[in-house]
Amino acid sequence: MINRLVIENLKHRRLRTLLSALSIGFQVTMILTVVGLSRGMLEDSISRARGVKAEIWVKPPGASAISFSSAGMPEKMLDYFRKQPHVLYASGSVVQPIGGINTVSGIDLKEFTRISGDFRYVEGGPFQSPDDIIVDDWYARQVHKKVGDTINLLNRDWRICGIVEAGKLARLIVQRKTLQELTGNTGKLSQVFLKLDDPKNTDAVIKALKAELPDYSVWSIDEFVSLFSVGNVPGLRTFIWVIIALSVIVGFLVVSITMYTSVLERTREIGILKALGAAPSDIAGLLVRETALLSLAGWAAGILMSFAANAVINSRFRANLQAVTVPDWWPIVAVIALVASLLGSVYPGLRAARQDAIEALAYE
Repeated sequence: MINRLVIENLKHRRLRTLLSALSIGFQVTMILTVVGLSRGMLEDSISRARGVKAEIWVKPPGASAISFSSAGMPEKMLDYFRKQPHVLYASGSVVQPIGGINTVSGIDLKEFTRISGDFRYVEGGPFQSPDDIIVDDWYARQVHKKVGDTINLLNRDWRICGIVEAGKLARLIVQRKTLQELTGNTGKLSQVFLKLDDPKNTDAVIKALKAELPDYSVWSIDEFVSLFSVGNVPGLRTFIWVIIALSVIVGFLVVSITMYTSVLERTREIGILKALGAAPSDIAGLLVRETALLSLAGWAAGILMSFAANAVINSRFRANLQAVTVPDWWPIVAVIALVASLLGSVYPGLRAARQDAIEALAYE
């Protein structure tokens, strides 16, 4: 009978039930979207790093793997790396931040393609002049640009000479010499990629380089991409926990207000139940079950809304933000939503359980 009463109460107040479930769903969506964004962007960075097809990455002293470090490595180091045993090719790039998490990379195209292979051009082709820029197809779609159009970066107009498939190095690529001169980094590099005669020699080359260049950061590609994690991005883990905490607070307040209002509206109903012999635990259990159902409905709605959020992000902002589904977080957010909701139902449940039956029956 109690279960049927729970269902009927929720059905009787359909609008409030819907709004409460959606409110819980929004906190679920918020958590899943933030986690999906962080994971999607890291996975995209890993994919683009592997797309370079180098066995070894080298960065100058003081530079971390996940950073927009300025050029701090002498370009003459390329000759040094090319003379090392088992190194077939060496190529360097300059990375320049252009706002937010966006960067533009400067490369020597011939030098880079020896390591990575040719770019797959969707439209246009390689550089023809110092003011040319190559962009990937995600960026071109997001900003609605095509070959021949002009974009302004670093207070300079660039002509799009080619649009390439995403998945290699960077979204915006210019000629290295031009970017060096423009940023005051003539003769300097941000990082170097090494292509070996045999990937099996990677560990030996790294060991030799670390012995001779102890201040430089030298990684194999597997070591390098393993550093792309939530824990290695400054502030990202804290940001995720802040979002989770805010979601718990939102869920707590929504359910608390909903259940408190419900108790006030159902004062006579609670009095009748007590007059019929219902124990305080039965009354509290009634609200707990309603809360659990609301949480379950909100959890399901939140998962569906997270799919919609991911679709919007990936269709409109894919060059800057990449979102993926995170099914491993579904049970986690279910627990978060349930705990927040149950905490919100504690006070209303205690108030309902302690109501005097006679006073409740006399309530108007």
